[in-house]
Amino acid sequence: MTLPTNGSWYPKGERLLIPYEAPQGRRVNAVGAYISHGVPAGQFQFALSVTLPKSQAKKPRPLAEQAAAHGLQAAEVGPMDSQRFLQFVWQFAGRPAVYPADWQRPRPLVIWLDNYSVHKSDAVKAERPALERAGITLHYLPSYSPELSRIEPIWHDVKQHRLRVRSHTQVSELKRAVEEGLAHKAADLLAAHQKTSGLLCRAA
Repeated sequence: MTLPTNGSWYPKGERLLIPYEAPQGRRVNAVGAYISHGVPAGQFQFALSVTLPKSQAKKPRPLAEQAAAHGLQAAEVGPMDSQRFLQFVWQFAGRPAVYPADWQRPRPLVIWLDNYSVHKSDAVKAERPALERAGITLHYLPSYSPELSRIEPIWHDVKQHRLRVRSHTQVSELKRAVEEGLAHKAADLLAAHQKTSGLLCRAA
């Protein structure tokens, strides 16, 4: 709910105040994929989910009620676990909602991942044969090597420069802010790639 604050410029003689909102288990989780090669290069896709504080009540309210209390839909609430991750991978790969048992991508897709525990979970390992049959291969970067990740600078830019408001009183507000920041970054990435491609074509 409140991101770490850094140094900032402010008028001399005035004090910069940034409100603090204790997270209390409320956070927005994101998964994303950036296409670096091939025909659709330059595209960036993402999905979000919201984690709510654990209920202390003896009989917790239904998820839909908990979500509504925070201005959210039930489908938006939940951890970024193996199920959500795999759902994103299949969606990113282009598998339709209704698909034949032998569905395959028209072109192979290679996805590079860091070593986050969800990426290497038992559920993901069990799904890898099905992914490979569909033309989707998962590879992992070496441990402790964020400099090799093409997507790490994207997350950094959004966190540091695309979220103008650093503190939110409602987790739904934070989710909208993250959504907008990522959407604008996606548009900028695609425009930059198209511009570079156009320059290369003219140079050729």
